Amino acid sequence: MHFFHDCFIFPATRCSLQLTLSAQMIPTPTQIFASFERGEIEREEMHALMALHARELIHEMEEDYQNPAAALIETLLARRAIGKLVRQHGGRIVREVLVALSAAPDFPPARHLWNASHPDVPLHCFLRIRREPVFRMISIEHKNGDIQVVTEHGPAAKGKATRRTFLLTRVNYILSFREMA
Repeated sequence: MHFFHDCFIFPATRCSLQLTLSAQMIPTPTQIFASFERGEIEREEMHALMALHARELIHEMEEDYQNPAAALIETLLARRAIGKLVRQHGGRIVREVLVALSAAPDFPPARHLWNASHPDVPLHCFLRIRREPVFRMISIEHKNGDIQVVTEHGPAAKGKATRRTFLLTRVNYILSFREMA
């Protein structure tokens, strides 16, 4: 599996901490801002962590520019997959499921789902059908008022992705989750 490693040295103003992280360990922007607002990290640390996210996005844009055919195929596959889910369940439910999954602890795809609540971001942008690390929503099923979601994430090789099942329950109009065994 491809890991995007980065190293950033914070400016010497108040922080002289050197940070080496793999992309899976980087907190989501939502978590970064929450940590900053709670006073757990300094402004320089927040900027450094956000720079890591920006660098990862720029790296993916460069890959798309270098191989536009693969980028187009990835987009078409993601649109087809999300379109099927939207036709079956509606865009609002699919977006709510993505938002609930973005809050799941120890769920690596959450770092790509952090802005799923923004209605101006198309739903197909959150799926990664062939690009590693993949994230696929295999199925969404309504069961007794709950929503069961089966996802796959990890390596793109056939049969290598990790399959996880979540049971989402609506509490105070918000979907919350628990992972099923």
